[in-house]
Amino acid sequence: QLVESGGGLVQPGGSLRLSCAASGFSFSSYYMSWYRQAPGKERESVAVISDFGTWTNYRDSVKGRFTISRENAKNTVYLQMNNLTPEDTAVYYCSAQGLGLWGQGIQVTVSS
Repeated sequence: QLVESGGGLVQPGGSLRLSCAASGFSFSSYYMSWYRQAPGKERESVAVISDFGTWTNYRDSVKGRFTISRENAKNTVYLQMNNLTPEDTAVYYCSAQGLGLWGQGIQVTVSS
């Protein structure tokens, strides 16, 4: 199971930190990803982190603004989002790569 938290409404230029708590599987054995889906658009990958956090990758539009991290001792993956823009508005999902496991999603709205 994956449960996201930390979303909400934020003004442009603001920050949010999403968390995803994992349970029921060997968290430290899997790469973890954050995805997002905006209204009327397809789901897209935002960031991915390796099993022990030594490698990360981001989509171009969030590079330098978003940071993915994980705490294996807490079975949790994070997404720190800074300098948010209205284009970042979406439902954000975490996923365990290779397991086909998804969270329920959490809304992030960037608006003044």
